[in-house]
Amino acid sequence: MLPETKYGWMGLVLGAIALAALPLFAPPYYVELGTYAVIAAMLALSLQLLVGCTGLVSLGHGAFYGLAAYTVYLITPEAKGLSIFITLPVAVLVAGLAALLVGALSLRTRGFFFLMVTLAFGQMVFFLFHDTKIGGGADGAFLARPALSFLGYELTLTRRQRPIAIYYVGLAQMVLMYAGLAFLLRSLFGRVLEGIRVNEHRMQAIGYNTYRYKLAAFVIAGMLAGVAGHMWAMHRGFVNPELVGWHRSAEALLMILLGGLHTLHGPILGALAYTGLGELAQSLTERKLLVEGLVILAVVLVLPKGLSGLRLPRDWRRKLPFAPEKPLPEPSAESLRHG
Repeated sequence: MLPETKYGWMGLVLGAIALAALPLFAPPYYVELGTYAVIAAMLALSLQLLVGCTGLVSLGHGAFYGLAAYTVYLITPEAKGLSIFITLPVAVLVAGLAALLVGALSLRTRGFFFLMVTLAFGQMVFFLFHDTKIGGGADGAFLARPALSFLGYELTLTRRQRPIAIYYVGLAQMVLMYAGLAFLLRSLFGRVLEGIRVNEHRMQAIGYNTYRYKLAAFVIAGMLAGVAGHMWAMHRGFVNPELVGWHRSAEALLMILLGGLHTLHGPILGALAYTGLGELAQSLTERKLLVEGLVILAVVLVLPKGLSGLRLPRDWRRKLPFAPEKPLPEPSAESLRHG
């Protein structure tokens, strides 16, 4: 799931530096676009824990994202936003509880049936907000955005400074999410999830309760999606039923496929590429979705491993001061047993 070579780590570090430096050189519009990409990357990262690590494809994942955003709206007074240290834990907790409930039921099924159960849940949540007055109904509602404050001290920002601060808050959360997932996947828990993806029956045969591991992964993924949903509410100050629609989950899946299915940095690459592709297609043609679909189809056909599967030409690699490393082996049953 992590970069397999020094070239990969070098690209990861350079990418992080570029993202950190974006507000220093880019105009405000691109800072806004970067914030969208960071939020999308967090949603895709959370889904990768299910899809790429555990082998569970969910079309209801976007519902946890939207539930967190709506939670911020429901607990926030109209006049003034609450501190981020209040809204974030509450939003993540609500998303986690919803994931626990849905996971406890849906994980009793497998394959196509699991996909349909998660899709049904997502649509139920969508119509809950679309057909009722909760959260403004079909039109959505504005909210007082969470304040950047701590221990009663609120950070005073100008209209130009706030988008930059929001961008860095989102970037910091994405980096922490990546680091946390990297640590998790290096642990015994992560190797068990990898084993479940490869052969669940074998994991059961050597004594693992795969249902509990999958449920834990489902809840963690839901909570991480809640972090992304909270970030959306904090950035936009607006919620509507589109946040919980099934297409939100589908977009996250496309980002994973675009970036790389079995890599942790793939969802980030995919989110950046998907956001940039959408912006470029919109500026060039009215048929934005058609262009996006053709490009993504071409990438999937030409690069089965996604953008993370790109490699430097051999002539370039010979000029670098280090040699490529061998890829990490697939986890074996023996290593999973002894941790």
